[in-house]
Amino acid sequence: MSQAAVDLSVEIAGLRLPNPLVLASGILGTHASLMVRCARAGAGAITAKSAGPVPRGGHVNPSCVDFGGGLLNAIGLANPGAEAEVALLAETRAQLAELGVPLIASIFADTVDNFARVAEHISRAAPDLIEVNISCPNVGSEFGEPFAGQPESAAAVTAAVKAATGIPVIVKLAPNVPSIARIARAVVEAGADALCAINTMPGMLIDAESGLPVLQNRSGGLSGPALKPIALNAVYQIARVVQVPIIGTGGVSTGQDAIEMLSAGASAVGIGSAVYADGPDAFGRIAREMREWLVAHGLTLAQVRGRAHRQAKWPEAATPAPVPHAPAAETAPPATPRAGAAS
Repeated sequence: MSQAAVDLSVEIAGLRLPNPLVLASGILGTHASLMVRCARAGAGAITAKSAGPVPRGGHVNPSCVDFGGGLLNAIGLANPGAEAEVALLAETRAQLAELGVPLIASIFADTVDNFARVAEHISRAAPDLIEVNISCPNVGSEFGEPFAGQPESAAAVTAAVKAATGIPVIVKLAPNVPSIARIARAVVEAGADALCAINTMPGMLIDAESGLPVLQNRSGGLSGPALKPIALNAVYQIARVVQVPIIGTGGVSTGQDAIEMLSAGASAVGIGSAVYADGPDAFGRIAREMREWLVAHGLTLAQVRGRAHRQAKWPEAATPAPVPHAPAAETAPPATPRAGAAS
C-alpha cells in the first residue's frame, strides 16, 4: 500500500474529518486567517480559542514559558466575549467549509446558566461542533474549582449546554481528578456527543535566582511532551467506559505519538504545543509520519484505533525481562531498623 492510498479520515459526532489531527483550543485560534492557515497546512479540524460570557484580558505576562520538556502557560482565558466571537466564528466557518475542514467553537463560563447562555450565543455562528471547556486550571482564584472536578457539576454543565443548542457537544475534561473515567461517564450520560481529554495539568516553575514563580499567575497549565503519558492514560481509562469519540490531547508532536494516542482509544488527536514549536506545518508533517508508519506496519487507521484494549498479551519481543526476586524470607532475616527510622 502506498502512502497516497492511506485513508486518514475519521468521524466525530457525525462529522467527517479529512484526518484525525485537530488544532487544539488556545493555539492560533484567535483570528480567521490563522485558523484557515492551519487548515491549509493539513489540520483535520480547527478549534477556536475559548470564549466566555464577557471579554477578558487574561493574566499579565509572563504567561507562557517553554521549559524544555513542554510548556507552562497561564493565559487566563483571554477572549473578546461571546458576542464578538460570533462574528469571528461565522467568518472562519465560511472559509473552512470551502476546504472541507470542520470548525469547533470552544466555550467557558463561571456558572451553569452562563454556560447555557454562551452556548446559545455561539450557536448563531453555526460552528460544526461546540467544545465545552469545564477544565481550565488557571482561573481558580476567580471561578473556584473547575466544573470538571466533580461528576455532578460536569454533568450539570453538559446537560445545560445540550438543552441550549442543537449543535453536537464535546466536553473537555481535566487530568487532575480522582477518576476521569467516572466523570467521562457522567457527562456522556448527560448528553455529551464526544469528549476531549485532556486539558493541561497544573504545575509551577520557580526561578532559582529570585526564588519567585516564573509565571505572573504563579501556577499554570502543563502541556507538551511531559503531558503525554498522563494523556494516554486518561484516554485509555475513558475508552474503557464510554463509546463516544474521544479527541486525545496532550503531548502529541510526531506521527508515532498520534498512533499511540489512537491506540489508547482516541478517535482524533489534538495538536497544540507542536504547533507552538513548529507552526502550522506541524500538521502536514505529523500526517505524513502517520502514513509512513501505517504503510511500514501494514495497518489501517481502524486497525490501530483502540488496539491497546484488544491486545490479549504482550508480544514476545515486547515482553520485559523478569525482575529477579528478592531472597525468600526464611533465608533473609529482616534487617535491624536504624535508630530514628520511621515506622
